[in-house]
Amino acid sequence: MEAREVSERAKVVAAARSWTSTPYHHHAMIKGVGVDCATLLIACFNEAGVVDGKVEVPPYSPSWHLHREEAKYTDFIERFATEVFREPLPGDIIVWKFHKSYAHGGIVTDWPNVIHAFIGRGTFEDDALANQMLTTISERVPEQGEPRPHKLYSVWGT
Repeated sequence: MEAREVSERAKVVAAARSWTSTPYHHHAMIKGVGVDCATLLIACFNEAGVVDGKVEVPPYSPSWHLHREEAKYTDFIERFATEVFREPLPGDIIVWKFHKSYAHGGIVTDWPNVIHAFIGRGTFEDDALANQMLTTISERVPEQGEPRPHKLYSVWGT
């Protein structure tokens, strides 16, 4: 890994940590006031200077993933990151499938630790492998109890 990439990844992680304790607020992006799991991603990458600041989170209903398979969340992420198939690295984005689509994500700090914004909890650092809600499908669906699907994205490619 090049020194520039290491530095950029560290800046993204530092930015994500600076958002911890920010309350959850749908489609908000004001540090210390409110952020959701999608706006947190773009805020951190913008703050770190890794994306050009022109990527915006399109408007969306907070419950669209309950009824539609539309890939709104991953389509947004794919504007500035690429899906990768390897172990997560600091600064990568991990997204989980909730209900019918991939609808929740966070920034890897030091795998399995991630920072994400969640309704009722706000923005916090979490162990993604210890949090049963992230590892196991808990919704009342036929797949309940099975491993929760997830994807990994990186701004730096492979």
